[in-house]
Amino acid sequence: MDFFKFFQREDVASKDIAKERLRLILVHDRANVSPKFLEMIKSQLIDLISDYMEIEEDQMEVKLTKMLNDDEVSVPALVANIPIKKVKHLAKN
Repeated sequence: MDFFKFFQREDVASKDIAKERLRLILVHDRANVSPKFLEMIKSQLIDLISDYMEIEEDQMEVKLTKMLNDDEVSVPALVANIPIKKVKHLAKN
């Protein structure tokens, strides 16, 4: 058994991981958004969503990526992955 293969993810090559990290850094730079700003957004999303759902805050991910708009132009996109434990049933007014 190759010792170094034990520490590698078999499904993703390290060059692909590095390429994805570089792409995300470039998106952050182009959108002029700091990691501190993303943490602030994450905190506010937690506050808002917690009124309606119980969520796994420690597993929540907020990141900037890019996507194509209707004109096929690449634009920054905010993506949030928020694991939900339970939906709170609020009384309707």
